[in-house]
Amino acid sequence: MSEQLAQRAAALDAADELAGARKLFALDDAVYLDGNSLGALPAHVPDRVADVVRRQWGELRIRSWDESGWWTAPERIGDRIASLVGAAPGQIVVGDSTSVNVFKAVVGAVRLQDDPARTDVLVDATTFPTDGYIAESAARMTGRRIVPVDPADLVSVIGPNTAAVLLNHVDYRSGRLHDLPALTAAIHDAGALAVWDLCHSAGALPVGLDEHGVDLAVGCTYKYLNGGPGSPAYIYVAERHQAAFDSPLPGWNSHTDPFAMTPGFEPADGAVRGRVGTPDILSMLALEASLDVWDGVSVDAVRAKSLALTDFFLECVEAYVPQGRVTCLTPGKHAERGSQIALRCEDAPRVMRELITRGVIGDLRRPDVLRFGFTPLYVGFADVERAARVLSEVLAEA
Repeated sequence: MSEQLAQRAAALDAADELAGARKLFALDDAVYLDGNSLGALPAHVPDRVADVVRRQWGELRIRSWDESGWWTAPERIGDRIASLVGAAPGQIVVGDSTSVNVFKAVVGAVRLQDDPARTDVLVDATTFPTDGYIAESAARMTGRRIVPVDPADLVSVIGPNTAAVLLNHVDYRSGRLHDLPALTAAIHDAGALAVWDLCHSAGALPVGLDEHGVDLAVGCTYKYLNGGPGSPAYIYVAERHQAAFDSPLPGWNSHTDPFAMTPGFEPADGAVRGRVGTPDILSMLALEASLDVWDGVSVDAVRAKSLALTDFFLECVEAYVPQGRVTCLTPGKHAERGSQIALRCEDAPRVMRELITRGVIGDLRRPDVLRFGFTPLYVGFADVERAARVLSEVLAEA
């Protein structure tokens, strides 16, 4: 069986239209299945960052705000991300952390409603904890009530009291893909606004923000977008909302005339309203360089390979791992699966430590979940077969 699956993997790799992208990354012999936590380094980024530091900062110094395009970077890079999440230009601005952008988006959504009868902010009960913390604080500050809800129950919970709903496109623990088009439509049918967290979907699958009428969205850039540790996040504000979007964090960068230095705040037009303070240029330009790996790449092709990789991984796990040793938490249906596989496993911390020692890099969600992220730009089918085989070897030694 092992030989047959290895041969299948070789054939799939030979037919893979994205296989050439792997050479764009700085990788070693390890199987790297943690791109859903931190994407791999694109090989050309160090030289680009060195130029930013040595020439743009070291030689041009303050002139680089104009001559090197530093000032316009948040919108310029936002437009590049927009093409990956199905948004027209002028609706995404890059800057700050995901947490800060969640705060802007939730408060901004409540303010867009301007209806005191809409007392509730619904938040994904299975969300990454920070989203819940931020949403609860935002609701408290705006005089609203936070209501945790399982996305599966959203349609039965949402109603005339709902101001806004914050949901994750992909569940960070299980890898479940939520139905963004249907849930957004249900939110709008109830007269509420939809805020989506795209951290685990942008760069892994089509999102369709404009097509599906999403109101606001946020996301990080250090996972499938490979922007580097702590690279700046982004906020999407649909064009139809921009004129009324009232950010809870107005800063001099979002002022209509930043250098006027006037005491009264007058918001700029467009996505610029999502800016706050001075952009974090070094990490932002590292992100911009990283996005070059997407040139000529179809998100649909990425999605097709992602599903093929995760299908093959599950097939290999079933073939290699004794029955009952792991339980898959990720839905089998393609329409409900992101680009990761989560396996419940007894003694998961020890298992993951041993996998990493043997060159299979995944991650852990305590107490018992092994997570494996599949980044189609640099993960191949031979990687998948090896990961499942090593997992079975580790479990056999328990």
